[in-house]
Amino acid sequence: MKTAQKAAPKKSASKSSKQQKSNSQNSQEATGLRDLFQDSLKDIYWAEKALTKAIPKMIKNATSEELVAALTDHLNVTQEQVTRLDEVFNTIGVKAQAKKCEAMDGLIREAAEIMESTAEGVVRDAGIIAAGQKVEHYEIATYGTLTAFAKILGENEAAELLLQSLNEEKEADDKLSEVAEGSINLQAAGEDAEEEEEQ
Repeated sequence: MKTAQKAAPKKSASKSSKQQKSNSQNSQEATGLRDLFQDSLKDIYWAEKALTKAIPKMIKNATSEELVAALTDHLNVTQEQVTRLDEVFNTIGVKAQAKKCEAMDGLIREAAEIMESTAEGVVRDAGIIAAGQKVEHYEIATYGTLTAFAKILGENEAAELLLQSLNEEKEADDKLSEVAEGSINLQAAGEDAEEEEEQ
């Protein structure tokens, strides 16, 4: 009987401990979303700054005037987006800080490899567009998520700023598609056909 009496309080204490742990986890999850939001902001802040250095290299390697113009326009937009992210950090009361974005670092390195492994001309231009659109799609996904997080967290001013950048990334992606489908992809395919005939 004594053993049973001792066991009962242990069971009760264990149940109470589980409830406390559950409540603690729920509290951590709520805090966690804001932490994730801020961490993702630091990621995209690093990414945009890195792109202000990577896009000029893409411009230098591009030969199509239309592609050069599209990239130059987006370089200006990217510089504005860095400034806008400064505003986002300010609105949420957090110091602007960059954290290396491994995904963007990989995409930028892939773009560099494409430019190194292709001959100057339309084929390289097609490769630059492909690399550029991968970057845009990553940014669209990131800004879309950040906008949603900001709304849920009640950071409405930040959400509006992030939405502006999201729309700009979508426009840049559309523009690259337009340039590719307008002439570059067809010309690149034409070069492939000529090489096959020569062989």
